[in-house]
Amino acid sequence: MEIVLEQIINGLTIGSFYALIALGYSMVYGILKLINFAHGDFFTLGSYVGYTILVFGSAFLTSHCGLWGGMIVAMVIAAICLALVGITVERLAYRPIYPAGRLPAVVSALGASIFLQNAIMVIWGPRYQAYPASLIPNIHIQMGALHITLLQIVILVFSFLLMGILYYIIQRTLFGSAIRASALDRDTASLMGINFNKVIFFIFTLGPALGAITGVMVGMYYRQISFTMGWNYGLKAFTATILGGIGNLPGAMFGGLILGLLEMFGGAYISAAWKDVFVFLILILVLIFRPNGLFGEKLAEKV
Repeated sequence: MEIVLEQIINGLTIGSFYALIALGYSMVYGILKLINFAHGDFFTLGSYVGYTILVFGSAFLTSHCGLWGGMIVAMVIAAICLALVGITVERLAYRPIYPAGRLPAVVSALGASIFLQNAIMVIWGPRYQAYPASLIPNIHIQMGALHITLLQIVILVFSFLLMGILYYIIQRTLFGSAIRASALDRDTASLMGINFNKVIFFIFTLGPALGAITGVMVGMYYRQISFTMGWNYGLKAFTATILGGIGNLPGAMFGGLILGLLEMFGGAYISAAWKDVFVFLILILVLIFRPNGLFGEKLAEKV
C-alpha cells in the first residue's frame, strides 16, 4: 500500500508540471484557436533563467533569503522575464499574421519555437546544466514504508495553489468573465466593450510566467536541465490539454494530473522504457473515442 501511495505522490508531482504547462496551451487556444508550439520553450527558458539566478546569486540568496526564499526569488524573476518574452513573441511573431488565418500562425509558432530553442543553446551551451544542490533542500520524510521528500510536498502545494488562483481569476472575477466571453465569441465580446488586446496581453504574460515557474520547479526536482526538454514536456502537456478538453482550463489541470499518474504507474508496473509510449497511446485513444476530451471543449452555444 505504501508503494502505491508513493507512486501516486510521484505521479501527482510530475502531473502538476504537465498541468501548469498545459494551462498555457489551453488559454492560448481558448482565445485565439492557436496551438502555441513555442510554449514548451517558454518553459525551458524559464528553467534556464532560474538556473542562472541560483548559480550567480547563490551567495546573496543564501545569506539574505535562505533556501526556500532563494527558490521563490528565482521563480518570481523567471516568471517576470518570461512574461516579457511571451508578450514580445506575441507582438512580433503572432500579431502581424492574425489576419492571415490559423495556418500561418501555426507556422510562425513553430518558427518561434525553433528560434527560442537555438537561442537557449547558444547562450547556455548544448550540455546539460545542473541546478546547485546546495540551494535545494534535501529533506526526506519517512512514514513507515512511505518515503517522500519535502520538496515534493512543497511542489504539490505550490502547484495546486497556482492552479487554484488561476481558476479563481477565470471563474470568479470580472476580468475572468471577459476572458471567458472572448473565448466563446470574440466578435460579440468586442461589441460588448471587451478589450480583446488586453485579454491577449493577459494570456501571453500569465501562460509563459506559469511555464517559467514550472521550469524552475522541474530544475529543482530533477537537478538537470537541457535546452531540448521543452519539446518533451510540451508534447506531454499538449496531450494533457487534449485529454482534458482543449480550451477547458479545469480539464487541462485534471488532464495533466491524470497523465502524470498514468505515466508513473505504467513506468512502475509495466516498463519504464515504455513510459513515453503511454503518452502517445493515450493521445491516440482519446482522439479516437473522445475527441473533445474527458471534460469537453468549451464551445459557444448557437441560439
